[in-house]
Amino acid sequence: MRRRSERGILLLAGAFLVMFTLLVWNYMRLAEKRQYVKTAAATSFITVNAGDSQGTVFDRNFVPLTNTDTELIAVAVPTAVTLEELNSIAADKAALAAAYKKGRPFAFRCTAKGEDSAGLTFFELPVNGSGRQLAPHAVGYLSEGKGVSGIEYAYDSVLRGADSENSVTYSTDGFGSVLIGAEKQVVRSEKQHTGVVTTLDSRIQSICERAGADIGRGAIVVSDVKTGNILALASFPSYDVSDIGAALSDERSPLIDRAMYSYSVGSIFKLVTACEGINEGYGGYIYDCRGSIDVAGQHFRCHKTDGHGEQDMTSAMTNSCNTYFISLSRLLDVPAYRSLAFDLGFGREIHLCAGMTASAGTLPTEQELSIPAELANFSFGQGKLSASPLQINAMTCAIANGGELVMPELIRGITLDGETVGNEKLPRKSRVMTEETAQKLRKMMIAAVYENENSNARPQYIRAGAKTSTAQTGRYDENGEELCHAWITGFFPASAPTYAVTVLAEDGGYGNDAAAPVFADITDGIMNMGAAKKQ
Repeated sequence: MRRRSERGILLLAGAFLVMFTLLVWNYMRLAEKRQYVKTAAATSFITVNAGDSQGTVFDRNFVPLTNTDTELIAVAVPTAVTLEELNSIAADKAALAAAYKKGRPFAFRCTAKGEDSAGLTFFELPVNGSGRQLAPHAVGYLSEGKGVSGIEYAYDSVLRGADSENSVTYSTDGFGSVLIGAEKQVVRSEKQHTGVVTTLDSRIQSICERAGADIGRGAIVVSDVKTGNILALASFPSYDVSDIGAALSDERSPLIDRAMYSYSVGSIFKLVTACEGINEGYGGYIYDCRGSIDVAGQHFRCHKTDGHGEQDMTSAMTNSCNTYFISLSRLLDVPAYRSLAFDLGFGREIHLCAGMTASAGTLPTEQELSIPAELANFSFGQGKLSASPLQINAMTCAIANGGELVMPELIRGITLDGETVGNEKLPRKSRVMTEETAQKLRKMMIAAVYENENSNARPQYIRAGAKTSTAQTGRYDENGEELCHAWITGFFPASAPTYAVTVLAEDGGYGNDAAAPVFADITDGIMNMGAAKKQ
């Protein structure tokens, strides 16, 4: 009886233990379930970046020079859109499949734009550095998303940075799953409407790049003679901003901005010699060219070996008579002569923006010019003298606009909306010659085009004034022929100058052959676009 009673107590205790264990297990399961529900109910967010927009480099009329192409990007939520639907618009189906498989929202490049939905958001983003681009030397290029040359470098902080992100933000549950019913937040950047406004005119830049395509190596500069604003700045050969590797391996060195590089000048400098001659009262100087002239025992030859005969200043400029200007230079006050050259920009750098400074070139010292042979070379732009196409263009502006040197400008200012410009500078001017002297030089340049029956610089639709150069370099080709730089600089319309055009063909030979036809093409091209009035 006693054993039976003990057995009953043990069974009852066992039953209570089982019941207690079941109660504890149920309690823990319910507690875990309540925590699961609480966690699942908590929401967080996930943001997908569709890509960054960049600021734009604009021409003077707010025509984009960069961001000229666009690409389509879509952000997809795998749980809300099928792979088949995405495949129909994906640019890279393999990459799409791999991203889709992960199950998380992602961005991908697409070939067509559709309607936005809960699971799909489209962006059309501007693309910078996508290949062929106007004025690549002035605009510059990027590396790893940073500007490394030109305006892209100088204004990197303006063109990139704040307010550039394009993104979609989704609400998610505690397990990272997108809550499709919740409203998504879409950010579309307007960064491409901000940026840098240049002085360049994309139409004139295009004309220059086409006209100079056969130059080989060289440069073209076109400016507004009144303001110094650079309307076109072209260097040859050009390059593809999306393939810098090819440019670096090109033996022609296309990354060099030849508009900013200094070269021997040649006969263009006769304009400076003539200017100083007029200043000192020798505007009526007459000289009989016999084909050569003796300078302290050294013979300097004219390009016309039998001589030009009797020359006044205008005919000497038209015929580009070296001996006339050598003879004239011996009458001049050397310090005043050199000072005029400096005032006209020779021997001085031209700063356009950070990282873009035109070479000062070389302006001989007074001591060097005290040597008769050095002064003789100087008088017709040879010897140690060198200058950049930008400097020559600035000098031409001074002659064309009545004697005021205007500093070249490439940047108008900053825009915040792609429609208006702030911080625009006024032209920086300094008088370097009288209006009367400038007018006499213009008449000589017009005569050099129209009184020389062999001139190739005559435009078809308008009258212009210009001076060519064939600048010796002291270098020779494999046939023993000296390499010469071909130059021309001029202005148009002749009666009311608006534009200054300078063309350099590096190692191009004769100025009248290699540079003058390009000058005429550019002038006619600008006339055809309606940018100037016929005179």
